[in-house]
Amino acid sequence: MRSPEELGQVDWAALEHAYGSAEDVPELLAALHGDDPDAVDEAGHELVGAVCHQGSVYSASVAAVPFLAHVVRHAPLSEARKRAMVLLFLMAEHEPEEPGEPRRADGTTTAVCAELCRMLPDLLPCLADPDQETRQLALRLVASVADVLPEARRAEPAELLTGILEADAAPAVRADALLALDRFGVQLAFLDSPFAEIRQVSAVLAADRHGPPYPAAVVEVFAADGPSGGPGPLWPVTGEPAEHLTRLLRRDPDAALAVAGRWIAAGDEGSHGSWLAERVAEGWRDREAEVLDLMLAALPHHRDEPAPRLRTVAHWIEHLRTPPAALLDALHAHLDRDPLALLALVRARDPRALDLLPGRPDADLLAEAARLLPAAAHPRLRVLIARQLADCTDEFASRTLVEALGAVGGGTPELTACLREGRAAVQAARVLGRTATATPRLASLLGESAAAEDGALRAAAATAHYRLTGDPALALRAFPELLTDRQSIDAIAELEPLGAAAAPLLPLITPLLADRRPERRTTAAGAHLRITGSPGLPAADLIAQLDPGKDVLRALPLLAAFPRLPEEARPFLRGLAFAPRRLLPEDFLGVLGRTGGGRDDYRARSLALTLLRT
Repeated sequence: MRSPEELGQVDWAALEHAYGSAEDVPELLAALHGDDPDAVDEAGHELVGAVCHQGSVYSASVAAVPFLAHVVRHAPLSEARKRAMVLLFLMAEHEPEEPGEPRRADGTTTAVCAELCRMLPDLLPCLADPDQETRQLALRLVASVADVLPEARRAEPAELLTGILEADAAPAVRADALLALDRFGVQLAFLDSPFAEIRQVSAVLAADRHGPPYPAAVVEVFAADGPSGGPGPLWPVTGEPAEHLTRLLRRDPDAALAVAGRWIAAGDEGSHGSWLAERVAEGWRDREAEVLDLMLAALPHHRDEPAPRLRTVAHWIEHLRTPPAALLDALHAHLDRDPLALLALVRARDPRALDLLPGRPDADLLAEAARLLPAAAHPRLRVLIARQLADCTDEFASRTLVEALGAVGGGTPELTACLREGRAAVQAARVLGRTATATPRLASLLGESAAAEDGALRAAAATAHYRLTGDPALALRAFPELLTDRQSIDAIAELEPLGAAAAPLLPLITPLLADRRPERRTTAAGAHLRITGSPGLPAADLIAQLDPGKDVLRALPLLAAFPRLPEEARPFLRGLAFAPRRLLPEDFLGVLGRTGGGRDDYRARSLALTLLRT
């Protein structure tokens, strides 16, 4: 350790911290030895930001270790001593699954750990401090360097930890000692301990060591003791104890659902049970029925705030072939309390939902009804959507309603009015091209729109004109400028319905197959395929797009154009087709997200299965 009197012996100006020169560090370290609580608090706050900024450490961090160790043992205020301990273990923490390899590649964390190991004998008396919080912080401090502590120095702290585990008066401290011993390689388990803290820590450690599926005895501890009895402040870089436990359980969906069910049955305190069940639905395929059963069980515990549970039901219910009658009845019971209940009924394809829509003509809700309710409902929906569109002044809502009108068919007068007025005009042109019957007046309007300043409208109108008239001349005049525009990716996608009629545009599309951006290459390949029957890209380029983080949904159909499925694609496709986990990221933009509810992931799975079978 080094005392405040030795601060002047270090050339702090030659060292660095997060904000540059470390010449201010001596003053901050000295302030921790003061007796003014406010000054200590301010100095501690500034010191953390300087020498351990967002987890990064610096040359000044290494030099500060012996001075902080002196603060831990000799500062007059307990708050200063605790702050110093926290700062020491935060600077020293590294990934425990990589023994001897601190997480910073530059070696500064390695130097911090080495210096803390040198100070550790002077800090071990803190393990016997009368204050429980101090003992727990000292345990975390010891654990932070357990895997890099030289062999010659391991015996004494390990022996002290064993004594704490056996005799400390506070169960929470004994549980932390158990965790610290695990970092020393001493693997113990007390799943039947009379203390919940020790049982939970034992279960967490056993689950980490065993991996999923977890032993029944471990799952029983998690279920019986609830989410609040888990590890305390010892866990490094993992957030709150309940978060760590949730992450652990998410690896084993059967265990997670069993535990969530028990927590919900016990009252769903803090929504921990329902929240855990929701995480299972987000991460695992084909678990929607089990999760929604748990949401139904949780609703009575959340009478004052049912929205989070209803949101989960609305998000996943469309994947249930036959939603349980009890769940549908519960949704009807919540209709007056939250609009999410009606959304869930629509997505459940409940026939009674159609009678409820006139009272809540929301654009997104009507769009979901158009997407999911059977064709017999379309005439009534068409009237509702058209009426809502006529009164709508919001551009985004108008776009949604136009697409909904296209889903139920008809609505040509309303769509024509939108196109003429410039309201959701791009969407109106697309839908008219798909659904309308050609008339001279409509063809003329589309021709006028194909000369608009808005490139997206020009492309949509030109394509719609071709789809209605069969004459590609207008499109062939409009698209050359669009395909050389910087936003040409949208124009390429708009071009696909022209098929072989777009052959004269191939000289503009072919160069895009070599674009440096994968999404442009894939989009251009889609147009090339529609025009020529071949994607125009080598199989290797498409296979490179087979990554859940990339545009896999656009790449998969292109693979079907090859006479034989490339062998290199099969491993990814097998994973996509048969993996129990969701491989495409879930859309968290909202419960009404067009790709929410795992739809993209299930669509990708279906495409992969089709490719493998054919």
